[in-house]
Amino acid sequence: MPDFNMMQGNEEGLNGAAPAIDGPAAAAILLMLLDESEAATILKHLDPEEVRQLAKGMFNAANASEVEIEQALESFVSRSRNISALAVGADTRIRTVIHQAVGNVRADNILASIAPQRSAASLEMLRWMDVEAISGLLAGEHPQVGALILSVLVPDVAAAAVETLDELLQADLVLRAAQLTSVPAAAIEDLEAVLANANADGQRVAKQNIGGPSDVAKIMKKMPKSLSERTIRALKKQNKVLAQIIEEEMFIFENLRDLDAKSLGTVLRSVDAAQLAVALKGADRSMADLCLATMSMRAADTIRDEMAEMTMVKRADVEEAQKSIMQIVREMAASGEIMVAGAGEEYV
Repeated sequence: MPDFNMMQGNEEGLNGAAPAIDGPAAAAILLMLLDESEAATILKHLDPEEVRQLAKGMFNAANASEVEIEQALESFVSRSRNISALAVGADTRIRTVIHQAVGNVRADNILASIAPQRSAASLEMLRWMDVEAISGLLAGEHPQVGALILSVLVPDVAAAAVETLDELLQADLVLRAAQLTSVPAAAIEDLEAVLANANADGQRVAKQNIGGPSDVAKIMKKMPKSLSERTIRALKKQNKVLAQIIEEEMFIFENLRDLDAKSLGTVLRSVDAAQLAVALKGADRSMADLCLATMSMRAADTIRDEMAEMTMVKRADVEEAQKSIMQIVREMAASGEIMVAGAGEEYV
């Protein structure tokens, strides 16, 4: 599998001319062309910084032109021709063969002296820890170990972790990290032991966000309407606040895009003009244009004038206005006045 670095830089295209699209952007486009599971499999083999770069690029790639897509594919095909089939998965195959041939102990001794060095799994784990956990390690471990930790991190994470520390410790760690050149194997082993303990502790490693109202809301939207309504009613009897949060997550302001023009117009005619102006002030231009297009020219101009007269609008006020509008959407959907896409529709 070609790696992320294969796509880096401004490589020459098939005709010898420099392509207009750079390596990371081309890689992001290629990932967008893949099935979700295939793209996820590729990302699992990259380090956190590469994942961050590609994730950012994938958002931009959503608006890629046909020419840019063709350039990305041409660059990939051109570079792939230079990769030997023997290189794909070579490291794993070689290690497996040697282990089967001479046994695990002898194989480890042989490979330790001849094989390319690989990043230790425990060091790689450090890149996925949250800032608070890393700060705890820096504060609690020997400064020399802390300096090693600092040197392994990406700069922005390292800076955030150091910021919370005592001023004297900050200076000591930065000085030690700056003086590092080559690191003895014993020091690396000490660091690996520290990270292994942190992993075993289970409290220092960043937690995955799983479940919660947002995930439940996504599930509820896929249910048949009668089932989701029955479930919400049952939930309200046990936890009214949580049920309300889930309802709000099921229909967020961005979901107005899912309404057809007639339904959207019906909703917006029931919204106070001043409230709509505040809600749209915090939305992007395309959302504002979509909403105003369903209104008469005079009404739309009035809303635009109100938005133009506003200077700074509090985010809390925008969110409150948007929530109020979505409450109207939920009420109209429940009464059958409008149809909301995305839920498990039932037809008779």
